[in-house]
Amino acid sequence: MMTVKLIAHTPEPERVVAAAAKLCYSPVGVDELLENLTPEKTAKFVKMLASMGHESPIEHASFTFAIEGVSRSLLAQITRHRIASFSVQSQRYVRLDDFQFVIPPEVEADPASKALFLEAMRKQGEEYLSLCASLQERHTAELMSEGFSQKEAEKKAEKMANEDARFVLPNACETKMVMTMNARSLKNFFALRCCNRAQWEIRALAEEMLKLVYPVAPGLFAAAGPSCVACGHCTEGKMSCGKTKEVQEKYRAIKEAAATPQP
Repeated sequence: MMTVKLIAHTPEPERVVAAAAKLCYSPVGVDELLENLTPEKTAKFVKMLASMGHESPIEHASFTFAIEGVSRSLLAQITRHRIASFSVQSQRYVRLDDFQFVIPPEVEADPASKALFLEAMRKQGEEYLSLCASLQERHTAELMSEGFSQKEAEKKAEKMANEDARFVLPNACETKMVMTMNARSLKNFFALRCCNRAQWEIRALAEEMLKLVYPVAPGLFAAAGPSCVACGHCTEGKMSCGKTKEVQEKYRAIKEAAATPQP
């Protein structure tokens, strides 16, 4: 199951952004600017920046997420967002003795398809472990013949086996990652991945991430969401889902709920 946690972020991100933007036009230094930035002044200035479309200062605020229970298929998509930092669980160093996998909702909803899917995962898991064992046995023998002790050979051979056996693992295979993005990159990520046209898994991830960052920096992410939220209208042209009003209301409700303190 997908889990997303906001594990770190720039302290007082909106205040940092406001000070950075003000510095461009101020004769005084950062310390004095920060000292004069009350919460009210900060909120007003961040709102003004957004109205002007002046986004470079918001790059000074960054957010780090721990993401688990997502597929390697999602990993291939999310790493296309190049202004970000990723640390991903390695299939080279970690042997997946009982690999977990993500089941698409459409497969989950159909008993016959789910049975086929589960059988495919079972077979691929068995084939992966068989390939690991076969390769490791051969590598161990070769390394011992080169003078390595059995313990050293087995340890080295395990990594060598994992390196090649992982090629049979499916896109459904679960993975874990830590990802950091600045606020500007996050807004772009939300614009693309919160859209109804985005693939279901990365859209679900984007929604969870938005729920986490909005309470921390509501001014920075006031207009965050798909293009119909960020721009006020859909930018997908003929590819539009045709549900602009519903999507706008959905994200209004998401932000309202995220900003409400939990009992």
